[in-house]
Amino acid sequence: MRKDQRGLTLSTASAEAAAAYREGLDLMLAAWPGALAAFDRALAADPRFAAAHLARGRQLQIMGRVAEAKQAVAAARATLAGATEREASQVAILERALAGDGAVALSAALAHIAAHPRDALVLSLPLGAFGLYAFSGRPDHDRARAALCDAVAAHYRDDWWFEGYRGWSYAEAGALAAGLAHLQRALELRPCNANAVHGLAHARHDRGEIDEGRRETETFLPHYDRAGTLNAHLAWHLALFALERDDVAAALDLYESRIAPDVSQAPPLNTLTDAASLLWRVLLRDPARPLPWEEIAAYGAERFATAGLAFADLHAALLEAVTGRRETLARRLAALEALVATGRLPAGPVVPVLCRGFAAFAAGAYDEAADLLVPALPDAARIGGSGAQRDMIEDTAIAACLRADRKETARMILRRRFACPASPRP
Repeated sequence: MRKDQRGLTLSTASAEAAAAYREGLDLMLAAWPGALAAFDRALAADPRFAAAHLARGRQLQIMGRVAEAKQAVAAARATLAGATEREASQVAILERALAGDGAVALSAALAHIAAHPRDALVLSLPLGAFGLYAFSGRPDHDRARAALCDAVAAHYRDDWWFEGYRGWSYAEAGALAAGLAHLQRALELRPCNANAVHGLAHARHDRGEIDEGRRETETFLPHYDRAGTLNAHLAWHLALFALERDDVAAALDLYESRIAPDVSQAPPLNTLTDAASLLWRVLLRDPARPLPWEEIAAYGAERFATAGLAFADLHAALLEAVTGRRETLARRLAALEALVATGRLPAGPVVPVLCRGFAAFAAGAYDEAADLLVPALPDAARIGGSGAQRDMIEDTAIAACLRADRKETARMILRRRFACPASPRP
């Protein structure tokens, strides 16, 4: 038996397979290109290496290639003879996640982490902006991620991957100074770490350090292949920094060159949400500006026609509203209401409310939009994603209030946004 880079047993006798697996795991955890090829090399050296099949499935899931991910996890299931209990547990967790049973997958992942705290692959599953906590429907998922990091921190002394995710989790929970320090340490330990650079962009944005965030992201991107899963999303962060400087032209240049669906190599959920949200933010600033809505609306219609993933549904609904796809929007809203009624939408009733609020705003019904969006703000976190991504909801509520001549309500939202300084720890 061989070991992974954190001392966990791997069910292969092949040194070549184990080395390729370790390489692939590092690349996957850094969001760096090449992970899939590394796992393929591991399997070429040992076709019955269950952990390599499983990790390959996880990388395919990250890339949004869900059907292939399920096939890879099925291959892992078929090769479990002789595998460790930990590896078998990994397979069961990812099976449930790919089946859409997030609650069971999260519960199983937390139990697994308690037993195997140094299993970074499983620990990564609850931690991302699109992870099991984020899409659990919990309003406190930001703090839950930070608490999970605290619970296992003693097992990850100066670990480059953990430092990055702990830093991002802290920043999302409001502990911006502590988060920034962990993110900077992560990049000292491994500079080729797109996940840490991504977390750093979030921390800079939330701290209002726009020039620093732009400089760091611009410095990193030329060294990060366009095939990297976070490449287009980091360009989205650059576009947000541009909008903070009121440089709409620069933001739209980034859209056309790196974020739009015909040029982005990002996973489908990132492509949909980054493109739609950036155009919407431009619309809020400059309602009269013509924008390329149709291309991303068509992409959403093709890739996210079925309702049920709350974060995608909000972005798809705003696209359907802006482009006049009224029947499609009505079907999505009806499907969401049905999921709520049967308890099958983790984020709950806030999802159709938000969708209706954005649709009302797109139609120019600003009083209706304000009536829907303002009361929904406390539950908006339930849809998942990051704070920077969800700022779009609050920004739209503020814009609706201003256009409906509800200036005091707009001021109240802004006061609440900036009232509490970040605490040193979550």
